[in-house]
Amino acid sequence: MHKTPLLVATAIAAATLSGPGFARDTISIVGSSTVYPFATVVAERFGKTTDFATPKIESTGSGGGLKLFCSGIGVDTPDITNSSRRIKASEVEMCTENGVNNVVEVLIGYDGIAIANSTEAEPMSLTREELFLALAKDVPTPDGDGLVPNPYKMWSEINPELPAFSIEVLGPPPTSGTRDAFVELVMEEGCASFEVIEALDEDAKDAACLTMREDGRFVEAGENDNLIVQKLEANPDAVGIFGYSFLDQNSDKVQSSFIDGVLADFDTIADGSYPVSRPLYFYVKGEHVGTVPGIAEYLAEFTSEGAFGEEGYLSEKGMIPLGEDERAEVAAAATELKTLELN
Repeated sequence: MHKTPLLVATAIAAATLSGPGFARDTISIVGSSTVYPFATVVAERFGKTTDFATPKIESTGSGGGLKLFCSGIGVDTPDITNSSRRIKASEVEMCTENGVNNVVEVLIGYDGIAIANSTEAEPMSLTREELFLALAKDVPTPDGDGLVPNPYKMWSEINPELPAFSIEVLGPPPTSGTRDAFVELVMEEGCASFEVIEALDEDAKDAACLTMREDGRFVEAGENDNLIVQKLEANPDAVGIFGYSFLDQNSDKVQSSFIDGVLADFDTIADGSYPVSRPLYFYVKGEHVGTVPGIAEYLAEFTSEGAFGEEGYLSEKGMIPLGEDERAEVAAAATELKTLELN
């Protein structure tokens, strides 16, 4: 479904959006704390170089943003939501149930999830199996004959070669796309190396692989990644989980851990050798295009070569660009306002 059906839907939506008390001339954006700094740079440039108002952006987390985005049509709902993971089928269904039928997906680039600590300490060298053992609620017994509540209090208890200090990991809450991606790319992968877990039925396996410990050693630090950086500065023994862009912007304060022998940096994320990397997106409510001023123009700015291109200003902020052909495909789909179709 391409532009023509969307324009029909947009005309219908205009009646909803343009009544008394419904006027809004500023784009409303919510969503991922990871995408937030990139969207903010685009929004500020957009506000300075066009006749449109600078979009208003709130950092609500990927899950929280999609919930707001899918809540309905109208100027009391967001026009765009940023996400550090792809929208789920259940979220598309929620959108549809609430009359949001024309969701436009824009893949903007790639990001790594850094597992980092203070530059005042030695960099950590961890495997995904070790991270699973440090953070899972239940873990295999040493002889592998069952699961027990996580007994590990020190990194050195997991592996004698790891530092002999307390496990304290600061990470994102369940509403965060970074949390979703970390669970998928680290916890599930680490979990898969244990035969006792692989032998469980699917529900029990999911519970074992996906449930984080709740005894205070994994600390949910909210959607503010800057707060995690500050806490790592205050406690050199702690470890934090956040998007690579925050690592890049705070490289004087925090450093990447080696994950399965690889550091998070621009090149390892771009070439796929860093194992904890993920795509970044934003989603546009097609029903609002042409009614709330500037949405199509904002899309054009974000998907311009000057912004998300290989030498664009977003790469200077730590975003890993798409390949040339993929960028061209994304920009064309954004221009056409192509409605999302999940495979």
